[in-house]
Amino acid sequence: MGSPALLGVLFCLLLSASQSVAASQSQNLRPGFLFTRTRGRCTPQFWSGRRESWPRMVPETSTVSKVFGSRAYERYRSDMTLLEATARNDEEKPFSRLLKEATAALLNSYARNPFPYSPWQVKTLLIQAQVSEAAAASQANSFSLANNACN
Repeated sequence: MGSPALLGVLFCLLLSASQSVAASQSQNLRPGFLFTRTRGRCTPQFWSGRRESWPRMVPETSTVSKVFGSRAYERYRSDMTLLEATARNDEEKPFSRLLKEATAALLNSYARNPFPYSPWQVKTLLIQAQVSEAAAASQANSFSLANNACN
């Protein structure tokens, strides 16, 4: 009689172990082998990582002052390249964040067909936003939303 009781205990243990495995697998809802496309092909981090070739209109070595004009020359370093602008880490400063997001938006306006801003709009909005920190922060946020929504 000891062996049917032992089998019953083993059955209960196996049943509870399989339920705990099933519960843990249901919490890890991953797509499995399905192809999922990661977002972020338009962010400044994407462009600074050089995962895709830059548009010919704005090579990586172009300076911020030549691309965005004399107002950018006054605000930022004269020798700062667009690649350096996308790789900046001082996002707590509104003007730095504006430059970073505007550079990514400019690249997206050339490289991504349904991007909401044209290259001329990006350049104009960057210059207009340099009047105050509040304007720079607001425009940087608008560029960031467009960059993050882009595929």
